[in-house]
Amino acid sequence: MLAKTYCAAVVGLEATTITVEVNMTRGVMYNLSGMADTAVKESYARIMAALPNVGYKIPLANLTVNLSPADIRKEGSSYDLPIAIGMLAANGNIKSDCLDKYMLVGELGLDGKLKPIRAALPIAIRARKEKFKGLVVPRDNAREAAVVNNLEVYGMDDITQVVALLTGSSHEDPVFVDTRKEFYEQQYNFELDFADVRGQENVKRALEVAAAGGHNIIMIGPPGSGKSMMAKRIPSILPPLSLAESLETTQVHSVAGKLGRNTSLISQRPFRSPHHTISQVGLCGGNTNAQPGEVSLAHNGVLFLDELSEFSKQTLEVLRQPLEDRVITVSRAKYTVQYPSSFMFVASTNPCPCGYYGDPTHTCVCTPGQIQRYMSKISGPLLDRIDIHCEIQAVPFAQLSQMKPGEPSANIRARVMAARKIQEERYKKYKGIYCNAMMTERMLHEYAEPDAKSLEILRLAMERLKLSARAYSRILKVARTIADLDNSEKVQSRHIAEAIGYRNLDRGDWAERGV
Repeated sequence: MLAKTYCAAVVGLEATTITVEVNMTRGVMYNLSGMADTAVKESYARIMAALPNVGYKIPLANLTVNLSPADIRKEGSSYDLPIAIGMLAANGNIKSDCLDKYMLVGELGLDGKLKPIRAALPIAIRARKEKFKGLVVPRDNAREAAVVNNLEVYGMDDITQVVALLTGSSHEDPVFVDTRKEFYEQQYNFELDFADVRGQENVKRALEVAAAGGHNIIMIGPPGSGKSMMAKRIPSILPPLSLAESLETTQVHSVAGKLGRNTSLISQRPFRSPHHTISQVGLCGGNTNAQPGEVSLAHNGVLFLDELSEFSKQTLEVLRQPLEDRVITVSRAKYTVQYPSSFMFVASTNPCPCGYYGDPTHTCVCTPGQIQRYMSKISGPLLDRIDIHCEIQAVPFAQLSQMKPGEPSANIRARVMAARKIQEERYKKYKGIYCNAMMTERMLHEYAEPDAKSLEILRLAMERLKLSARAYSRILKVARTIADLDNSEKVQSRHIAEAIGYRNLDRGDWAERGV
């Protein structure tokens, strides 16, 4: 007897409907076809152990399972449930006329219980697109999948509940999630706040400019100066996620299996801070099975690389494509996938191996050669994609103990959101551009053209500070953001002057000092 069930395969962020065909005839063989990986092939052992433990016995037979279309690679353990239900239907335990109404996914334990899977959200989106009546998932994935409207999502604990649903012997209510209520309740609930940061007003100003324009930023300073402390608070001053951004971000984390149990939507911008020992694959994604890396997990949020000069140079070069294109293409022998990677890049580094080069209170013990090798890991092309370079000095304890708490994040965020609103209105006719950091060269001439006085300041800066030519467009983009924060329609000389001050690593005196 032939039975068909339906599930989905996920490649990148897109799911494709898979038809599971199970044919049972006389014999004792088991055949699985359809480009399945090891986890899918092992499903037979799990199923044949689980079904007797919940009261079902599959007779010895010639079982042929085909996963169609056969030219799409199937990975993971989510095929256990549809294959098991297909076997029961082929054996006559379930009427096959109801199976085309539901998409089924789930890993099966040896006791018949359903275990959570990855990528439930993309699968739910596909199920709605294919107009299935409902989607059956493990209980732990139910809230994640239920954020998709116009689709009945059933969270099940074990295979007996699934059989009862399909045969109509019991009634199960679909899971309901009030998406908008949960989304908006958590948007501004931040644990870290800039009010905790005392002093460092110039650095906080640079971070505000970076957040307002979506600019990448690097902080250079000695240990203990507050670089990491301030970087971790950047999400609290960024504009809140829109519902569309939240859904896209949740998809990435769903595919990576990074969503917490019973999580529905990610409501705050992600903050990813990988260790400097991370590999190229860990940063960009890939591995044996297609998985998003840190650059994709930071999508619509912040990617923070602490101690940037400690990362391997080969790993850092992986950042070139996502910083430029805001997507990353992962090509391996068995697959090629593309993941979104639009993030604000934040980095911090010490100026030398000992960390105290240029510090007024500590003596640096590094040689010029050591400093040169340390900073040379940050290549010119990578540095070219960082708009703001900010020097930072440690605050002396005598001043630190007397300072008042800093300005709260809510106040800074209000100014950032006002500047972003100006930019959204300005670029509404351009597809995919919503902040100043995304401006093209043609848009720079239209929206950030300096006047004669500003041009003279730029010329003097280029000559006296030995700024590189690549700094020119970066300065104009940052100046445009400063003007937006100032609520100024035109870029003025004071905006240009402040933007020039944010190009410290392009200055000639850094080069002369071996940095």
